[in-house]
Order: sequence, then C-alpha cells, then structure tokens
Amino acid sequence: MDRAALAERIARSVDALPGQLGAAARYVMENPGDVALLSMREQARRAGVQPWTMTRLAKRLGLEGYEEVRRLHGQALKEQALGFSGRAGVQVARQRRAGERAFAGEIAASTAAHIAALAEAGALDALTAAAAAMARARRVYCFGLRSSRPVAAHLAYMLSFLGEKAVLPDTGDGGGLDALRFAAPGDVFFVVTVAPYTRASVEAARHAREAGLVVVALTDSAASPVAGLARHAILVSTESPSFFHTMAPAFAAVEVLAALVAGEGGEEALDAIFRTERHLTNLKVHVFARKRREKHR
Repeated sequence: MDRAALAERIARSVDALPGQLGAAARYVMENPGDVALLSMREQARRAGVQPWTMTRLAKRLGLEGYEEVRRLHGQALKEQALGFSGRAGVQVARQRRAGERAFAGEIAASTAAHIAALAEAGALDALTAAAAAMARARRVYCFGLRSSRPVAAHLAYMLSFLGEKAVLPDTGDGGGLDALRFAAPGDVFFVVTVAPYTRASVEAARHAREAGLVVVALTDSAASPVAGLARHAILVSTESPSFFHTMAPAFAAVEVLAALVAGEGGEEALDAIFRTERHLTNLKVHVFARKRREKHR
C-alpha cells in the first residue's frame, strides 16, 4: 500500500468512524505534511484525541501501527521533494540494473495494473455516479492544464459526438474561465489535475463550485486539493517506474465516462452520433483504405 491508497481508504471510511477515530482520520486526511514530520503524540494533541486513538486508527485501516502511517506519508513527501529531476536519477540506475527490455516491461505492467484498478467496486461507483451527473447536465466544461490538458480534451472530443454538451475552455489566451459565464446550475465542471497539482486548476474548480456547478474531479488522491472541492472524485494512480508519471489510467477513465454518458443518452445520443458521422463523411475528414479487388482467376 502507498500513501495514495491509504488516503483513499481513509476517505471511504471516515464518515463511518465513530467519535475520536473519526477526528483522527480527518486530521490525517487534512494534514499529510504533519503526519510525515510530527510525532504521534503531537499529532494526537493537534487532532484533539488520545495518542492511543492514532494506533487504533492505523489498525482499523489494516496497518500494524501508526508508525506505518507516518512512514507512508514520509515516503510520499520524499518522492514529491525529489521532483522529476530527482526521480530521473533513480530511473537511470534502475534501468541500468534491470536492462532495457525488463524496465520497459515494468512500466507496461505497472500501467496495466493501474488501469485494471478502474474495474474495482469503489472506482466503478465513482465513475457511474460522475457519468450520471454528466448525462443530466446541459453542459460539461472540460478543464485541464499541462499534462492533464490532453485528458480533458479527449473527453471533450468524445462528448462532442453527442451534440453541444461538451465545452473545452480555451486556456491559451488566459481567458479560459470566460466560458463559464454561460454556465447554469446543474452544469458540470470536469477538472483533471494530478500531483504536482496545478494551482490554476484548483482555483478554477473552486470558482466553478462557488458558481453552483457540479464539480467532477479526476485526480490521483483523496487528499488532492480538487477532491475536496468535488461532488464526485474519480481517483487514478499516476505512479510509474519511469520518472514521468503515467496519464494512461486517466485517459482510460474518461473513455469509460464518455461511453457511460453516451449510453445514458439513449436514442437521442444515437441520433447525435449519426449526425456527427454523416457530417464528418461529407467533409471527407477521414481516410479509408480501399478494399483490394479480388483477382479473377
């Protein structure tokens, strides 16, 4: 288990935890830096609970003790501090040790496992709830920056087959959120950001929520700053043996969402897809290989 998995487990159970256990769990969620750096007794004092409550919480989460909670948070803090350049050095050493083929296999296997995790019960619940909100919405504003931008654009492209539901704000000129002036309550603001989180994406999600939009966040941790702003949070792992984080699970998640939204649309969605395909055919957008004629013997 890594810190992201632990945060997700806490987020799923925090509302059901009684009294001091619940207070301890909320403290861990909201203060990851303190968990890594402060003693258990000091954390208990700040959380307003008894020290042994922290140990009980750890065991409730399936860990041996609270030191394991601190270790996971400390490792996450260390990895974040390394940044891309620090992790690159780790990768070079690992790649030389394992060899090119083995290292490539590690990356592929790791990514495949993250995508497979989308079929687990918790992930499916999050995906179906988010898709239902998107299907009901008049507009879905798809927002992402930096490495998350292509993920948001991919969702917007797929939803464009369903008519005018998707809006991809143009962030190139700094006026991306101008599009929200046409938004109405019940519309969805779909935001993608993963660690290190882009400040502008977090602020955009906060603005959207204050404007009455339904925020759907695709992110990498229950402790992500956009997860706390979202009505629906879809969590994907970005961990990779490479120093680049992987966005493949995020792409898989939006493909699931688009499929679910299209299915919710029924006949109306089918009609919209048909009109879109006819339009693309008339414009000769795609190149289709001609079938080879069979030679007569």
